[in-house]
Amino acid sequence: MNEILKLAQIGMTYVGRSGKRVNALNDVSLAVREDEFLTIIGPSGCGKSTLLKIFGKIVPATTGNIQFRCKTLTAPTSDIGICFQQPLLFPWHTVERNVLMPMEMLGRSIDKHRGEARDLIELVGLKGFEQSYPRELSGGMQQRVAIARALITDPPLLLMDEPFSALDAMTREELSLEILRIWQERKKTIIFVTHSIPEGVLLSDRLVIMATRPGRIDQIVDIDLPRPRTISMTSTPRFGHFSNLVRDRVQTLQRESK
Repeated sequence: MNEILKLAQIGMTYVGRSGKRVNALNDVSLAVREDEFLTIIGPSGCGKSTLLKIFGKIVPATTGNIQFRCKTLTAPTSDIGICFQQPLLFPWHTVERNVLMPMEMLGRSIDKHRGEARDLIELVGLKGFEQSYPRELSGGMQQRVAIARALITDPPLLLMDEPFSALDAMTREELSLEILRIWQERKKTIIFVTHSIPEGVLLSDRLVIMATRPGRIDQIVDIDLPRPRTISMTSTPRFGHFSNLVRDRVQTLQRESK
C-alpha cells in the first residue's frame, strides 16, 4: 500500500514557563498509508496534539523531516484538512458560509463552490440548516459543520484532534459512525487523536500508542476487525481483546510516567 505521509525522526523541544527546555517529542518515525484510518492514543502529555499540528505544519518540528506524497512538506497545504477539539466557527456567518471559508481564504470563487458546500452539508447530516447560524446549533451539529468545512478543499488527508471530546456520549458515538461513513464514501486518509480507547479501536485500521517524557511511539497495534464497523461490534470478544490490550499498555505507560 502506498504511503501518503512519512515522518522521519521528528523531535520537538520548547522552552517552558520556567525557562527550562522541554523535550516534548523525540525520534518519532511513522509511515501513514493511503486511505487508512490511523488513531493516536496515549497518556496526557505524550504529545499527541503537538504531533498532529506538526503533521499539518501548524507548528514546526525542531528536528526531523515530513514527506507528504513523497515531497518534503514545508508549509500548510489545502491538501491536508484539520478538525480541532472545538469547531471554531465564525458566529456571524451561516453554516454554508462557514463551510466555504477555506475557499474564500484561498482566494477562490465562493459561488463556484456553493454546490459542493451544500453537498457536504448534506453529507454530514445537516441538510436544511444551510442558512442557520452557529448559535442555533447543538455542539454536535457545530462539529458536523467543522467536518464539512475541513472537507471543502477535498483533501486526501484529514487530521482530527479529539473532535468529539466535548460532546455527550450518545452524540460522540453517533459522530464516530458518521466519520466512518464519510471516510468510506470519500476515500480519505484520516489521522485521529483521542483519549477514548473504545473509540480508537472502533474507528481504526491501526492504533498508535504513545509514551511520554519525552513523547514517542511505544507500539503500533493492527486492529484486525471486519468492516464496516458497527456499535454492536463493541460487545464482541474480539473488540474486547483489542481494547484490553491497548488499555493495559496505556495504563502501564501512565504508571511509568509518574
